[in-house]
Amino acid sequence: MSRPEGFPKIAPVGLCGMAIRFSASLSEQANRAALAFRAGLEKAGWEGVEEVSTSLTSAFVRFDPLRLSHDGLEAQLRDMLDARDWYGADLPGGRKHFRIPCVLGTELGPQFGDAAAEAGLSEAQAREELCAARPRVLTIGFAPGQPYTGELPAHWDIPRLKELTPKVPQGALVVAIRQLIIFANDTPTGWRHIGQTAFRCFCPEADEPFALRPGDEISLRAIDAEELHAIRARDRTGLGGAEIEVIE
Repeated sequence: MSRPEGFPKIAPVGLCGMAIRFSASLSEQANRAALAFRAGLEKAGWEGVEEVSTSLTSAFVRFDPLRLSHDGLEAQLRDMLDARDWYGADLPGGRKHFRIPCVLGTELGPQFGDAAAEAGLSEAQAREELCAARPRVLTIGFAPGQPYTGELPAHWDIPRLKELTPKVPQGALVVAIRQLIIFANDTPTGWRHIGQTAFRCFCPEADEPFALRPGDEISLRAIDAEELHAIRARDRTGLGGAEIEVIE
């Protein structure tokens, strides 16, 4: 992929931050670039860099301004950006695929039918398509460990609701703007609640509190309410019956 016009862009963020933006809007290539660039920064291990992270289409660097100047860091970043095509770079290694049991529709996913209609699909078509999809974890945000995944096919570019749903439960599967989210906590939302899992994105008591990382992939295994209750009764891991495999 050629670079979007005017990108990548480097911009200071306060006294000790620098953002590297790869696009003005979400695309697979821009997210790939952000993830790959972050991995490159971690591997480089520059003196004075204290933290690196990503959003949907950007990488962020937090640094110690007493050890590394803004101008010096920007020069290093530009050299690294010019060294290769980040939009076509390989994704970071160590990624995982999580196959997550999920009830789609029923009273546990009360807005599933509405979401399917917005996408121009029957409920059966929507269920088949969502279970066949394998969206990437694009970023973690909004709440600890909470994944934004995508992108779904273009017909899933459905808007958020005009009014908030007062609360959906932890583990709820929601959809909007070609993305799926599994909620880390009970929360109000304008995204359509289409399913329910027993998956815990955030387990503060675990050695690794965040179950998912940017670059991981998820898929859904359709189950009924009875199986969901059984998973909740026996699960001690917080992974809600998910099957996990290392991608690379």
